[in-house]
Amino acid sequence: MSSVSMTSRRKPIDWWRMSGRVFLVLLLIFTILPMAWMVITSLKTGFAAMQYPPQWWPTEPTLDNYIRLLDPSQNIGRDFLRYFLNSIFVSVVTTVLAVVIAVPAAYAFSRFHFPGRTFMFFAVLLRNMFPAVIFLVPLFILMRWLGLVNTHGSLILTYLTFGLPLAIWLLKGFYDNIPIQLEQAARIDGATRFQAFFLIVMPLSSPGIIATSIYSFIGAWNEYIYAYTFLNKNDTMTLPVGIQRFFAENATDWPGLMAATFMMSIPVVVLFLVLQKYFVRALTEGAVKH
Repeated sequence: MSSVSMTSRRKPIDWWRMSGRVFLVLLLIFTILPMAWMVITSLKTGFAAMQYPPQWWPTEPTLDNYIRLLDPSQNIGRDFLRYFLNSIFVSVVTTVLAVVIAVPAAYAFSRFHFPGRTFMFFAVLLRNMFPAVIFLVPLFILMRWLGLVNTHGSLILTYLTFGLPLAIWLLKGFYDNIPIQLEQAARIDGATRFQAFFLIVMPLSSPGIIATSIYSFIGAWNEYIYAYTFLNKNDTMTLPVGIQRFFAENATDWPGLMAATFMMSIPVVVLFLVLQKYFVRALTEGAVKH
């Protein structure tokens, strides 16, 4: 009798877990709604986008805004494709250089013990303690002195300055979790340090390298302030700066702007969806030393 009543008794409600789920649902809605509104607006005409009260879904959805952006025979399409390729170039070069520099630097901080090692490591992270905007004027003066204003080189150097500290920190934490005994065993078998690093450490650290690449690419792809300051020629502009052309003095092409913004977000979303498991693994394994 008592056992039946025990099994039929309701379990107490876990209010903490339920409140956490409600919070996650609200956060998901808060994140998705702007994206949904952006996509819906991009399917409207200019007149429909300015209607009040606004329509949640257009009565006559159109893809004209996307067609204009991808049509190289039109000025806006030609410029958009140029901005897109410029952003791809700057982001890819920044990512490759960040990985090439961060991998050996993080490995050196993780495996070698030398005087001033701790101080140098925290000195690398010191830059991230300050907002990026305070370096705007000094870096502009430096780039002008180097003759790099209105070139993609100025953005690449700047993005490396901001992205390398976190990339080195992330990879160092990942290397710390790889047992050094694996390298020692390879050295005993006759491998050089470079061979042990390339054949043993690199494959095991691939999630951390991929996460570093994602971080560097997204940071370079979305950056606006430095691109707006260093570039003022139409041929060199990147997407965050170039889509300003949809803002006019008396009116704004909101559907065109939303279409350009949505297309700008596609590479980052696809990149993250494809490589998210490596990104999460790198954050969980590289942030805590076992």
